[in-house]
Amino acid sequence: MKRHVRWSLGLVGRLFAILLLTVMLEFAVGTLIYERTSQLYLQDDEARRLAEHLVIARKLLAEQPVEDRRSLGIRLTTDRYDVHWAPAAPPPPPLSPELERMRRQIIAWEPSLEKSGLWLRLTPGRHSEVNGGLRLSDGSWLYFGMHHSGGKWAFTIGRMGLALIPVLALLLAGWVLIRRTLAPLRDLTHATHKIGLGSEVIVPEAGTNDVRNLISAFNMMQTRIHRLIDERTEMLAAVGHDLRTPLSRLQLRLEEVKDGEIRGAMGGDLEEMGAMLESLLAFLGGERDPERVVRTDIAVSIATVVDAFQDHDHDVRYDGPDHLEMDLRGLSLRRAVRNLIENALHYGQRARVSLERKGDEVLIRVDDDGPGIPRDRLEEVLRPFARLDDARQRNTRGLGLGLAIVQKAVAAEGGRLTLANRPEGGLRAEICLYLPRSVAKG
Repeated sequence: MKRHVRWSLGLVGRLFAILLLTVMLEFAVGTLIYERTSQLYLQDDEARRLAEHLVIARKLLAEQPVEDRRSLGIRLTTDRYDVHWAPAAPPPPPLSPELERMRRQIIAWEPSLEKSGLWLRLTPGRHSEVNGGLRLSDGSWLYFGMHHSGGKWAFTIGRMGLALIPVLALLLAGWVLIRRTLAPLRDLTHATHKIGLGSEVIVPEAGTNDVRNLISAFNMMQTRIHRLIDERTEMLAAVGHDLRTPLSRLQLRLEEVKDGEIRGAMGGDLEEMGAMLESLLAFLGGERDPERVVRTDIAVSIATVVDAFQDHDHDVRYDGPDHLEMDLRGLSLRRAVRNLIENALHYGQRARVSLERKGDEVLIRVDDDGPGIPRDRLEEVLRPFARLDDARQRNTRGLGLGLAIVQKAVAAEGGRLTLANRPEGGLRAEICLYLPRSVAKG
């Protein structure tokens, strides 16, 4: 059954998203309040500079002859202030509350402008621009304009960019602290994947009280599980030993049977009982595999298994490299390959074993020329104690654990076992093992 994987941020991602949302909301609200407050100080500064400029421009224009005032206004124009002179003035527009406040600030800085009829207006456009005018002593008018380079928004964005620096530093620090806080949970997750697959992985109790309690409960659960596994393994070992003893006695007494036909039939039954016992103990022997992972030449191992079958006059052939080394449990691999060959010979007349490396994959294939397995039952045959006599049209020996033992051994190596019917007839059993990335690149 195909599993639908839902994308998730994970616990660290969710906590960081909450932190990010909180910090960004605080930053947005703080920036808005700061901007509203700073605008008042900005207007005070602008009003002071504008007042100074108007007093100087008014004095210079008043001292010049009328015919020279236009050219003087041009000379007084700067990148920030526009100045020009006209003999008459249009009616002043109504002031907005903000411009009225700025007008009062200008007069507060330069009281001499109070009776000049000063008026202001805001001109919308690409640049935020304040225009206005004031009356000279002879009744003519001085017009001025004050604009902000880049506008108010450019100034605001610049300050927001500077304010983002400590925000980003805070987010980075929060990310590091969250990861450190949740590090015990990551260790617990890794240990969960290993539970029951070998020796106990005791997770150090660290973190908050809730996390410590969770880790403590996990360690106790793991101890109970491994104790149950050990008890089952010891019980099976004792049962296996006790059963082997009467089987050995029966094998000895079999020699006293005079009738060769009966002796052969009884010997076959005893051999089958021994094989059933071995397969049962191999499958139920517990998850703690005493065999260690060692450097193994799997090509030599497979060739050795094939030679053993050939010595008993079975039609088994090997096709592959002479040497291919990787780290694994060599005994378990040989048992798995042997089970697949026995399965192929039981349901067919011959077995073809091949070994191939493709990138980081090592493929072991065992092909037979038997009747194959119905497509809808290929997964069923991998289950323990599964019997598909109707599919193979042969009497099946054993307990139906051969392929289950293979799958268990392959899973212990992090590989996979797949079965498929060949187009030319027969079944293909394929073991796929994975090389480490460093070895695959080499």
